[in-house]
Amino acid sequence: MLSKVLDAYGHQTRLPDELIVADDGSSDGTDDTVAQKAKLANFPIRYVWQEDKGFRLARIRNLAVKNCTADYLLFTDGDCIPHPCLIEDHLRIKQEGFFVQGKRMNVGPKASRSFEFTGRASLFLMCLRGDVHGIHHLLRIPGFAVRKTGLRGIKTANFAIYRSDFIAVNGFNEDFIGWGREDSELVVRLYKYGLRRKDVSHSAIVFHLWHESADKSALVHNDLLLKAAIESPDYRCAHGIINLDWAHG
Repeated sequence: MLSKVLDAYGHQTRLPDELIVADDGSSDGTDDTVAQKAKLANFPIRYVWQEDKGFRLARIRNLAVKNCTADYLLFTDGDCIPHPCLIEDHLRIKQEGFFVQGKRMNVGPKASRSFEFTGRASLFLMCLRGDVHGIHHLLRIPGFAVRKTGLRGIKTANFAIYRSDFIAVNGFNEDFIGWGREDSELVVRLYKYGLRRKDVSHSAIVFHLWHESADKSALVHNDLLLKAAIESPDYRCAHGIINLDWAHG
């Protein structure tokens, strides 16, 4: 999956300024795959890794941000193939004072192994066969977005934000270990900081490849962390991209 994703970023209508692969403790040759792709890419690809101590998406994404230089961040996942116009679309829609939630089309298990985007016509046929879901996204309207509130539909598998705003709320909360809710908790704090939400519609799409569901046993604990963030007046978490407990002695 990652190989397909990296190839797709090399075929963007607007190439990334840099791409950081954030690896949460894999030992399956991911580093070799990234190294091979980096040699062929015409933009910088860097790799950050942390030891496997459970599902620590929050921490590894913070580490990725520490290792990038861009002033605007686009988060996607290693199982999400970007539409060729993904970066172009996000740059068109970005606006100070907002974070942007992109959309995804889910690719079914039969089609995921061989999936690649070859145009809207072939994608339309895959939608009709039931291999890809989200046919309404085939209506392409670049630059169209709606303002929303709340947490419904928040997924940092396609999420963009100014780096300065991400740093201001101290990034992802590293108290989240195990799958789920770290993206919603981040957005709770972004709202408290004063940002507003834009949802892109009919552009800025990624294609989410099917895989087995993650272990969701940590949801009870993570739901409590989310509840605490909602009830707290603070927009910065203590253990984020900067450890505030350590910083304050």
